[in-house]
Amino acid sequence: MTYASANTVSEDLIPVVDITALRDGTRREAVAQDLLSASRNAGFLYVAGHGVSQDLIDAVRTQAYAFFRAEEAVKQTVKVSQNHRGWIGCGGARMLDGAKTDLKESFVWGYQDKNGSTPADHELRGPNQWPAAVPALQDLAMRYFWEADRVARQLLEGFAIGLNLAPDLFHRTCQVPLSRASCVWYPPQSETLGEDTFGVGPHTDFGVLTILCQDDVGGLQVQTAGGDWVEARPIEGTLVVNVGDLLDRWTNGLCKSTPHRVVNRSGRERLSLVLAFDPDPDTPIDQKDVFGPDHEPTAPGITCGDYLVWRFGKAFGYRRGTDAPKVDE
Repeated sequence: MTYASANTVSEDLIPVVDITALRDGTRREAVAQDLLSASRNAGFLYVAGHGVSQDLIDAVRTQAYAFFRAEEAVKQTVKVSQNHRGWIGCGGARMLDGAKTDLKESFVWGYQDKNGSTPADHELRGPNQWPAAVPALQDLAMRYFWEADRVARQLLEGFAIGLNLAPDLFHRTCQVPLSRASCVWYPPQSETLGEDTFGVGPHTDFGVLTILCQDDVGGLQVQTAGGDWVEARPIEGTLVVNVGDLLDRWTNGLCKSTPHRVVNRSGRERLSLVLAFDPDPDTPIDQKDVFGPDHEPTAPGITCGDYLVWRFGKAFGYRRGTDAPKVDE
């Protein structure tokens, strides 16, 4: 038996885009075109010049490892809620219909205000659960949440500028975003498990935009337009960014949501920090926002919240049996 295989990625397939000039306003249009080009081709890019402190990243990683290495009884104290907040153990997710469950574990949190409160306005949002055994995690995790949120909004402004749209089009209704952040832990994966076992199986991301902070272990693989799998190797100082299904739907495929997976063949633990950025739950995902009132949509309009409920119901075992809205793909 062996691992699922992938080729080494060529530098031009997943480009590195430095967004410093987008952030400071000196060359917004030029950077916007680079972002749009990446989103139209690979659907993935490495982002440099993002401004997220490496000290913050390292500190979050330290606390996340303390949590994942703790006894299961500790993790069970924050077992995932029906609002998708807390710990999801190995086997709790299946990202591809009919596939084996993923090997990964996740700890998930989301928006909360300065008092630690979260509105109960949607079934995929509720109180965050913080492990008492890792008391430093809450402050660091929320600081990272807002830093990654800032990067996501800046990138979405770049995509909008590249499409000659209002810069805030994709995040104009983000007062209380439905975004989820997560620390995702991958155990060393044995070769004996075979080619059909994954840290996370082949999938596209559900929402608008994903901000991923890899460690130096590697294992992320991206599918090319021709169907081949390539390694998206870690590049120091960068974040990996990919288009999600909602942005693909919103832009009628101009921004491309690309399948990807994780195979941890390193013999080491792997830990990623992830922000799945999404606007307010009632945000309409309507192609006419992008292409104008005379456009004939290829997919009917839907709210961000309804779409995510449907996708979560398919992917996560703890949500089996929940009522989900009907969605036309």
